[in-house]
Amino acid sequence: MKNQYFLGLDIGGTNIKAGVFEKSGKLAAKWSIRTDTTENGRNILNDIKKSVDERIGNDTEIIGVGAGIPGPVDKSGVVHFCVNLGWNDKNIKNELETLFGVRCAAENDANCAALGEYWMGAGKGAESLVLATIGTGIGGGIILDGKILNGYNASAGEIGHIVINTKETEYCTCGKKGCAEQYASAAAMEKTYERLYGTKISAKEIVERAKNNEPQAEFVFEKGCKALGQVLSSVAGVINPEIFIIGGGLANGGDFVLDTIRGYYRQFAFHTMKETEFKIAQLKNDAGIYGAVKLLID
Repeated sequence: MKNQYFLGLDIGGTNIKAGVFEKSGKLAAKWSIRTDTTENGRNILNDIKKSVDERIGNDTEIIGVGAGIPGPVDKSGVVHFCVNLGWNDKNIKNELETLFGVRCAAENDANCAALGEYWMGAGKGAESLVLATIGTGIGGGIILDGKILNGYNASAGEIGHIVINTKETEYCTCGKKGCAEQYASAAAMEKTYERLYGTKISAKEIVERAKNNEPQAEFVFEKGCKALGQVLSSVAGVINPEIFIIGGGLANGGDFVLDTIRGYYRQFAFHTMKETEFKIAQLKNDAGIYGAVKLLID
């Protein structure tokens, strides 16, 4: 009898992460391949199947495939618009089931990451959480009563695009003005530092300099964390989660980043929510593949 495994996929615009999991949720193997976005991403799923066939042995059977996609995915497994991959009105669930011949599931990648952290990461044991990933942009995933909150048209969790400054004159990448992402993302901090001081440095270096009490870096870092604390307090006013989990590149700053965000959150939060727990994401880049597999186990 062949060994049976689930396959978890995190399909990004640059790389595709894949993981093979035992039924218990233990990660048995993982790898990544480059994402071919040419021809509107028509080769992506075939490349995944070829990669899996090359890596698993004849004694291994894939019994289910879960996939995280960088765009809204509806209940039937259709991604209606995914600019990073070139996909539009594409039924990922059905196409994967045709390729692999097994039960498949598809979900937004940030939601998968939140579900992964809930299942096997920093949110293990909690009933509800909000994952905020701070990188080039700000992504969000929400778990309530152990389930992903998708919203009416699969767009819930877009916390980076909550408007916090109605006087902003520059446009966000989403087409609005004054989104939290324009102030609190790693890219925003880099842009602010360069605009104010004429020097281009990474968000990682901004955090390191802020740790060492460099005034310029402290100002930019505190400005970004204040914006994030503000928006998370607004999220808490609606969701009231048990835990906020901070992920993405900025989370590599550890407790220094976490404590600063939490401090500003407490300034803005409703009094009964000021002590909401904050944690750094544990699964890091693997959260998405864990969550993709949890879709199947659920």
